[in-house]
Amino acid sequence: MPRKTSGPKRKQGTAGQQPSAGSGGWLRKHWRAAVIVLVLLVSGSAWYWPLDVAATAVPPAQRQSNASFLQTPGGPPIAPLPATAASRADRLATLNEQLELADHTLCSYRDSTKYPTASRPIAEHPDQVYPNRPVLDQHAMRKEDGGTDPSVQIQTSQSRVFMAAGEAVVFSVRAIDGDGKTLPLFITRAVARGLTFRGTRDVSQVALPFSDDGQNGDLAAGDGTFSDAFAPDQTGFANFAGTIRTEVRYSVGDRAGIVLFDVIYSPQNPATWAGPIREAVEAGSLNFYLKANVRIAGRYIVTGRIDDANGKPFALATFNDLLPQGGNDVRLTVFGKLLHDQTPALPLTLRDVDAYLLMENADPDRALMPRIEGTAYVSKDYPMKSFSDTEWQSEERARYLTELGKDVKRAKSALVEFNPEQAKQPFPKSECTKTRDANGKPS
Repeated sequence: MPRKTSGPKRKQGTAGQQPSAGSGGWLRKHWRAAVIVLVLLVSGSAWYWPLDVAATAVPPAQRQSNASFLQTPGGPPIAPLPATAASRADRLATLNEQLELADHTLCSYRDSTKYPTASRPIAEHPDQVYPNRPVLDQHAMRKEDGGTDPSVQIQTSQSRVFMAAGEAVVFSVRAIDGDGKTLPLFITRAVARGLTFRGTRDVSQVALPFSDDGQNGDLAAGDGTFSDAFAPDQTGFANFAGTIRTEVRYSVGDRAGIVLFDVIYSPQNPATWAGPIREAVEAGSLNFYLKANVRIAGRYIVTGRIDDANGKPFALATFNDLLPQGGNDVRLTVFGKLLHDQTPALPLTLRDVDAYLLMENADPDRALMPRIEGTAYVSKDYPMKSFSDTEWQSEERARYLTELGKDVKRAKSALVEFNPEQAKQPFPKSECTKTRDANGKPS
């Protein structure tokens, strides 16, 4: 009869007696569901656990990374923990530096572009002040077989580097000792030859008669300086365009040395000057007009130096534009604001004008016009009120100033956003408002 007694016992267990054997059987059958419920309960408690309590259990160096880890996908970011006083000060210093840099960039660009590129202070181009002065050099004797001898100093000069058709250049060589005493020097060989790229052209070679006799470019006879005047158009270089190298070999006692001179020669004039120079005050600036008869059309670069009434150089005027064949006016401008800022003594002198046709993708890269050495023109005497004090304007300059101004505004906004108290205080004084001296430098 075991089958009859077992039925009531099973019914009694399902009626709520919860015997331990029955409970273990349910868990064995439904363990997967129990694990899922347990995980959900643990995860749900994490959402309600106070963030401050959780934060105290995490080292300070890890809180920032944990904060981003705890963010829910697509949900609002968790508010960052309060920064330390040191990190806040560092951030504030960085924002102030960014504002200072943005302001400096804006003001520097504005100051450097207040004059056009065609009319600049000559102090910006110290190598252009006196273009026709000889190029002087002094160096230790360079031996023919290599190396140097510092006990012998070689002084050299050449009257010019760029040469137009019809011009001549004077070379000179002198030897001195450590005390500046002239040493006996003897020229053993002097030869001029043309340089070409990988020997693509036939070149001439001409011997040059260096001497110390007070002739052919030599200033004084018997002073120990050996010189020669070289005119390419009177030699085999009459039709050569490019670099001409003069190699001078000499001896000082029993020591042999070598020195090199280079010039760039243009055998033909692409244009010539024609007619008198005139002046005009236009749009608040002083313009000089030079007449040019152009044989070869193209882009011409013309440069003139401007001195004040006391002979002090103060401006460099440049023309850079295309010129067609025939008669043309070349305008050299002295900008009005440059006159106001530099306050030169008037009248002004235009001098030492040089010009060339730019030859792109060619060797040489230019064909020279005849230069105007010394005084070319002297202006009238004008009152300063004849000229404008307005900064130069162009579409490009306006665009750059606008963009740089936006950078300053963004830097200020970032500073105020981080430090709202800054909105109640004046920002640091802009570099643009600082007083500047006559040379345009902060005072």
